[in-house]
Amino acid sequence: MFHPMEPFKIHPLFGDGPIHWYTPTNATLWMAIGVLAIALLLVVGTRGRAIVPSRIQSIAELAYGFIHKMVEDVAGKDGLKFFPYIFTLFLFIVFSNFLGLIPMAFTPTSHIAVTGVLALAVFLTVTIVGFVKNGASFLGLFWVSSAPLILRPILAVIEVISYFVRPVSHSIRLAGNMMAGHAVIEVFAGFAPLILMSAIGIAVTPLSVLAITAMYGLEMMVAFIQAYVFTILTCVYLKDALHPHH
Repeated sequence: MFHPMEPFKIHPLFGDGPIHWYTPTNATLWMAIGVLAIALLLVVGTRGRAIVPSRIQSIAELAYGFIHKMVEDVAGKDGLKFFPYIFTLFLFIVFSNFLGLIPMAFTPTSHIAVTGVLALAVFLTVTIVGFVKNGASFLGLFWVSSAPLILRPILAVIEVISYFVRPVSHSIRLAGNMMAGHAVIEVFAGFAPLILMSAIGIAVTPLSVLAITAMYGLEMMVAFIQAYVFTILTCVYLKDALHPHH
């Protein structure tokens, strides 16, 4: 029996007992693999610091420059002090997304428990920074002074609700896209043996292989785009905390 959601199940690495907070699972294994891959890219790949960079060093430098420019353009120069945190977020998400495309792998970012923690950490960081830097004037973020006076209380309520919904939308967007995309690939891949066993299998096999390849390529693009969206939204939220009146 084919179960497209089977790859998203969390199970312990050793034995079949209950899962506790300290139990090593396939989720923790693949998050550790992602962290190790990031370390290999940034530490091992760039240790030579060659003037003419290798391919791995070029990838590391491109990623560094890409996120650095994003933070500076969106959050301003004041936001660059948070660049290490945002860069770490981007690398963790993008590596988790791409490693999940390996057959028999697990995608940590397809679970709301993982993306929810990431989104909640961003929400708390941004909120604390907003109050520490601006004090009570940070609440001006919710007061639309350019609107007519009679509408400002209503808009303030809407802005407050929108602000506290941020971690929910931030996390569900990433987890939902990762789970949906990977599930579609699983379904398409599950059709392949059925097509081969059918009477017209030989005739349509090239088309099925082409469809699976196209879906895989599309999911690779989505894996990067979702990491980019999560990161740029983090920069936007940080800009609101640093400059609530702009």
